[in-house]
Amino acid sequence: MTLPPTVTDRAYARLAEIAEATGEARPLRVAVEGGGCSGFHYDIRLDDPAPDDLVLEKDGLRVLVDPVSLPFLAGARIDFSEELIGARFVIDNPNASSSCGCGTSFSI
Repeated sequence: MTLPPTVTDRAYARLAEIAEATGEARPLRVAVEGGGCSGFHYDIRLDDPAPDDLVLEKDGLRVLVDPVSLPFLAGARIDFSEELIGARFVIDNPNASSSCGCGTSFSI
C-alpha cells in the first residue's frame, strides 16, 4: 500500500484565497508529466475533477491527483511557499532522486 500525497494547511489556505479572489472554489490539480530538465515535471493548475481522480479535501477545498501521477506522488507533501523570488505551490516528493533548481522538474 502506497501512501497518498498530503496537502498542508498553508496550501489549502492559498486555495481559499484564490477562491475568494475569483469567486469560485476550483480544485487544484497536481500532475506529473514527462519532460522538464530532469525527466519529469509537475503540472499544477486549477482544473475540474475527473471521475478517476484522487480527491484530497479540507473545508470544501479540493486537490486532485490523476491515477497516472499518483505513483510518482506517493507520500509527497503539497505545500505553498512565499519567498522573495515569488509565491508558488511546491511539492516535497520523497520519490524524487534529484530535482532542478526551480523545483518544478525532477527525476526518479
